Amino acid sequence: MNDRSLFPVRYRMVFGTFVLAMIVLFDRILISVAKDPVANDLGLSDKQMGWALSIFALGYAMFQTPSGYLADKLGARKVLTAVVSIWSIFTALTGAVFNFIGLLIVRFLFGAGEAGAFPGMASAIFNWIPAKERGLVHGINFSGGRIGAAIALPFAAWLIDLTSWRMSFMILGAVGILWALLWYWWYRDNPKEHAGVTGSELKIIQEGTKNEKGTRESISFKKLFSSGGMWLMMGQYFSSNFTFFFCLTWLFPHLKAKYNLDVVEAGFHASAPFVFGALGNWFSGWLVDLIYRMGKWDLSRKLPAIIGFCLAAIGILASIYMEEVTGAVIFISLAVFGADMTLSPSWSTCLDIGKEHSGTVSGTMNMAGNLGSFFTALAFPYMVAFTGSNTPFFILAAVLNILAIPIWLAVKPQKPLVLN
Repeated sequence: MNDRSLFPVRYRMVFGTFVLAMIVLFDRILISVAKDPVANDLGLSDKQMGWALSIFALGYAMFQTPSGYLADKLGARKVLTAVVSIWSIFTALTGAVFNFIGLLIVRFLFGAGEAGAFPGMASAIFNWIPAKERGLVHGINFSGGRIGAAIALPFAAWLIDLTSWRMSFMILGAVGILWALLWYWWYRDNPKEHAGVTGSELKIIQEGTKNEKGTRESISFKKLFSSGGMWLMMGQYFSSNFTFFFCLTWLFPHLKAKYNLDVVEAGFHASAPFVFGALGNWFSGWLVDLIYRMGKWDLSRKLPAIIGFCLAAIGILASIYMEEVTGAVIFISLAVFGADMTLSPSWSTCLDIGKEHSGTVSGTMNMAGNLGSFFTALAFPYMVAFTGSNTPFFILAAVLNILAIPIWLAVKPQKPLVLN
């Protein structure tokens, strides 16, 4: 390799985290596709399946801040290797459960393991990626999850039909273990320690991160949770995840039941919003970096997020009035495009305000977001059972998106959190 390499090592690192994001969402969405055979084999109601879907998000939320702290303290090499291995084991064990309680325990531990994924990636990005490139990098990583989910819906339906729902979970668990082994072998927390990094690339990385690396001091969690800036990021991310997690959990069975679709047909329709989510991530990441390079740091975070929440609210509300599956999927896709536009500015802002504690800060934001996911997976079946309609759920999702707009107006990405 020479200094004029077309594919620098830092971009190879991003490719690795992109693949990981695909695995994250692939593993996460499989249970949604397998809902009917799982429910039939274990004798579960829709409300019980709601708990099985949401308990993941609870475990995921509870371990976000600890995982982010460990990523900051121990480095992304060790932490990502460990957490990917842990959640892959519990992905495989999902295929071995035989009752409702066992399913809840395994899915909670699966969520706890997966909690370290994106905070670990944030820590790696902070060390390897210059500030001017981070918007697009975050967009690429989150698009990996959306592409993974889009592929997973029809592929998982095919895999379950080919083997069984139990064997499908075991196969995906093995894929995660393979990624963890490759990551530990290839990645280094300090770019200087990677044999493939040239002098010119190291200079680019160091110059792009030199104003952010301070002396790492112990973090005060009291200051973290008493910070107004932290709560703003948590509040808006709760809204974003409330919209997106519906697509990960209930969109497939919702479309299948409401429009009387077969499994594969429902899989293809339900995959469309994830494709648009990937596009939303790419567009938002590009927009974040474009505005940042224009010298408008504050606007580079706020504008993409505000546009995204507007589109999410419009798409969610419009989907209510669609009588045909195509129209509903078009507007839900618009909503997911918008919701995913909020991800790159959100995680870029966490690196802005978190600095050397970016893993902890981003993990705390993601904790709040996945409490939103937890409530989504439960709110949909319970609200439908209580009201006899899915309209109230969609109205609630739209309202949360609208409320996130004034929250972003109050965010100050140029003001680092004081956490020591």
